[in-house]
Amino acid sequence: MSDEKIVVENINTPGRTSRVNAAKYQAMRTAYLAVLPASAPGATQAELMAAVRSHLPDALFPGGKTSGWWLKTVQLDLEAKRLVVRCATKPLRWHRA
Repeated sequence: MSDEKIVVENINTPGRTSRVNAAKYQAMRTAYLAVLPASAPGATQAELMAAVRSHLPDALFPGGKTSGWWLKTVQLDLEAKRLVVRCATKPLRWHRA
């Protein structure tokens, strides 16, 4: 696995960035966007987590290991970039911007 890094943002801490593994980020981003609904009502965190697993490469996420952390990292980054919308519902739901 490559040690290449990518800079990500977090909607909850504006202006702060982190560097994460680029291969895992890109794999999760691709999987996340493949399952994310285009419009409201969107999908819950649990629904998204279940849906992305079949789209993840086992070489990067053996048995889905750490996929929850990566899903949240991608989600927060895409929200900060305004590509994903968080709906003010209970439970929370997300969809494409």
